[in-house]
Amino acid sequence: MRFASGRSGRSVRVRRMTDDAPACPECSQPMKFGGFLLAKREDDGRRTCRALWKCAGRHVWWRWADRPEEPLEACPMPELFR
Repeated sequence: MRFASGRSGRSVRVRRMTDDAPACPECSQPMKFGGFLLAKREDDGRRTCRALWKCAGRHVWWRWADRPEEPLEACPMPELFR
């Protein structure tokens, strides 16, 4: 099938955020992205997002979304995100 724009009707492969999912530091299982959480960072006072990651072993980790090179930190409130 072809559209007037010239595009074919085939689906386009979309890269998901979880394609490069880190392994859980606790149990080494692959993690799934759980969303963003807006928080105030203490070191610079900025409001920015934390990226939330969860594994099948129910471990919950996060890190600053604008600092992906920093290591994951254990989420202090994992029961809120299970």
